[in-house]
Amino acid sequence: MESLISLIISLAFAIFLYIDAPKHNKSRWLWAILGFIFGPIALGIYFIKTGRKVAGWIITILAILFYVVLIIVIVAAFALFANGFS
Repeated sequence: MESLISLIISLAFAIFLYIDAPKHNKSRWLWAILGFIFGPIALGIYFIKTGRKVAGWIITILAILFYVVLIIVIVAAFALFANGFS
């Protein structure tokens, strides 16, 4: 179920970038592929490149913070499972 939600969100980013990129003289296929693969980071960079800097920086920073916290949680969980909970 979670992977289906991720796929839908990635497709939404890709579709938005595919439709919006030609309005700013950007390659629609390039930004759609980047949006599908990298998700919110690509969306934030696209906003920065197209002049919507505040929204772009907010999205990019929040996405990076989310990924950093996710990595820390995974490493902590792995350390707990490897060493035991006691």
